[in-house]
Amino acid sequence: MKFGTKAIHAGVNPDPATGAIMTPIYQTSTYIQDGVGNHKGYQYSRTQNPTRDALQKNLAALENGKFGAVFASGIAAIDCVIKMLKPGDEVVATNDLYGGSYRIFKTIFEQYGIVFHFVDMKNTSAAQNAINENTRLIWAETPTNPMINIIDIKALASLAKDSNAMLCVDNTFATPYLQNPLDLGADMVMHSVTKYLGGHSDVVMGALITAKKELADEFYRIQNSSGAIAGPMDCFLVLRGIKTLHLRMEKHCENGEIVARFLESHPKVDKVYWPGLKSHANHDIAKEQMRGFGGMISFTLKGNNLEDALNFVQNVKLFALAESLGGVESLIGHPATMTHAAIPKETREKSGVVDSLIRLSVGVEDIDDLLKDLKQAL
Repeated sequence: MKFGTKAIHAGVNPDPATGAIMTPIYQTSTYIQDGVGNHKGYQYSRTQNPTRDALQKNLAALENGKFGAVFASGIAAIDCVIKMLKPGDEVVATNDLYGGSYRIFKTIFEQYGIVFHFVDMKNTSAAQNAINENTRLIWAETPTNPMINIIDIKALASLAKDSNAMLCVDNTFATPYLQNPLDLGADMVMHSVTKYLGGHSDVVMGALITAKKELADEFYRIQNSSGAIAGPMDCFLVLRGIKTLHLRMEKHCENGEIVARFLESHPKVDKVYWPGLKSHANHDIAKEQMRGFGGMISFTLKGNNLEDALNFVQNVKLFALAESLGGVESLIGHPATMTHAAIPKETREKSGVVDSLIRLSVGVEDIDDLLKDLKQAL
């Protein structure tokens, strides 16, 4: 079954009671049992819910995995992965990652004795040098947030296997339409479902997908025990959003390329970060492991002036100044003061998150209107 067909049909069956083609919203907390231990597979909605089950099966199919688990947010999904570790375990993570990921690693789990090493994974040797006998997890984003760096998933998977560590890839920016980390050797895939999978800026959710039952058992154990579950209404919205994921991603990629090439040629723009450009550091790796280059673009203005960057993001009219990304509407953000403000200035600047860096989530609007807006703001 090809991707567009899976997006619409995987994990979804007509309602047996009514024949409804859309998965019902099972807005219930509990389920009647015919007798003690005699039930229809559902006992309590923190543990299982039919709407959530349908979404979990759908996401597993899209990532070519076998098991999926959804959570109340992307951070809750990350929380689940780190809870699989124990004090003394070490994690090697990319140094360019979402500020919320950095925050939960450093301010929550570090105090429980888990050690985190943040390295530049554009060159796999940096990750290799950071791995030691206590390494249990390699955490990678690719493309990264916000520098849009590309990391070689196959190479990391080989390192993880050799060191008896797990590899989890945050696939939020690429989505399963453009990239499938499990096929490249990753053990787990994480998504902020809030973004492209939901696609309409109306839900907050996270997901984990794997092909390994032992990892899935841990997902479900922690999901049930910690209780950070996704509600049935949110699951319904994401199931609906996913049905057009392939169509939306094609337009995101198309508009993203035009915007990236426009910015690259503009005299007031210094550097443009988009993996489809030949100037991108790991363009060749992106071509190998991705089927398209997405709608996420970061760029810096000449002069690296904070005031210029803030003026720019406030002067656009169609691009909305807001946190998040991946919706049908175009968004603009200033990572240093917004999504990555939790990272100390010295730390974030080492990974390239300087004061003039601007991040775009290019939507699916008419491209002429998007270019007109960027031109007037520049």
